[in-house]
Amino acid sequence: MKKCIVLANGTPPKKSVIKYLNDKDYKTLYCADGGANTAFKLNIVPDYIIGDLDSITDNVKEYYSDKSKIIKYTRQDDTDVEKCLKHAIGKGFTEAVLIGGTGDRLDHSFCNLGIVLKFFDEIKIKVLHQASVLEAMTGKINLKTVAGETISLYGFDRKTKITSTGLKYSLDSTALPFGERESTSNYATGNSVNLKITGGKIFVVRLFEILRKHDLF
Repeated sequence: MKKCIVLANGTPPKKSVIKYLNDKDYKTLYCADGGANTAFKLNIVPDYIIGDLDSITDNVKEYYSDKSKIIKYTRQDDTDVEKCLKHAIGKGFTEAVLIGGTGDRLDHSFCNLGIVLKFFDEIKIKVLHQASVLEAMTGKINLKTVAGETISLYGFDRKTKITSTGLKYSLDSTALPFGERESTSNYATGNSVNLKITGGKIFVVRLFEILRKHDLF
């Protein structure tokens, strides 16, 4: 599996997080336009800087001009993050971690969470935001867990049903329609959680430090 990082222009990560992901074989770094400004502050060199380039500062663009492949797309029918993902898919990447996809702009954050669903069939995306990791899931899923680990589940409609084993508050063909019901701060009772998701996709949110500490990312 080919893995990459997409660094967007939202809340920046710690450099240690980038190093950890590199060690987990997420070695190729895409910067979505202004994400390059964050890379510059972290003193790391992206492989690709992609977007309409209206957010990257002139000095950062000049600095990376001979160090990174900078690609400008002027089309406005997709976001800079989507441009990066489309390029990554074309290069054969099958997994991506999106960092900086959430921040002080709710519209950008909401859009980037939707992108996880939009590209679900083409590339597996994890959204890493400070303490949390979000991933879309469907079908039969086995999660390696730690007893007591917080796991939250979010659905979108009444058609999508979830059955679980290994969670404190079990679900039995349960729908979690957005805005009506959710399974926030559920937790694992042992070292494995099994989910059966039918009729659609859900978001699963876990704690990054638990995943990192126990090598579950």
